[in-house]
Amino acid sequence: MDETIRFSISLPESLLKELDEKMIKKGYASRSEFVRDLIRKELVEEKWSSTSEEVYGVLTIIYDHHKKELAERLIDIQHDWPLNIVCTTHIHMDHHNCLENTILRGIPESIEEIAIKISGLNGVKFSKLTRAASIEK
Repeated sequence: MDETIRFSISLPESLLKELDEKMIKKGYASRSEFVRDLIRKELVEEKWSSTSEEVYGVLTIIYDHHKKELAERLIDIQHDWPLNIVCTTHIHMDHHNCLENTILRGIPESIEEIAIKISGLNGVKFSKLTRAASIEK
């Protein structure tokens, strides 16, 4: 585990006040935890801007399972795509709607392409790609 190093930063009072308000609103125990999360988010975004580093994505979709051939199209896309689908969780929300979370691993461009392809299918009612990456060695 890395050694924790303390350092100080200077901020205008108004910016510090806004940071404290956000920290409290989001339930952080300290400024340090909040700032660490901000840094981690920036590092993940930086990895996603790379074209060759492996990253992860979680694609969440809600779709109408009564939509003709939609389930088969989803399965075909997932099996044919040139990236590693780590796992998929399928939940029956109600009589008409299913929710799926698919964990994807690969280069950013491929993950974004499959997310767009799936999101555009007729019958998909909601789609969100959450970006993730390994940032600590």
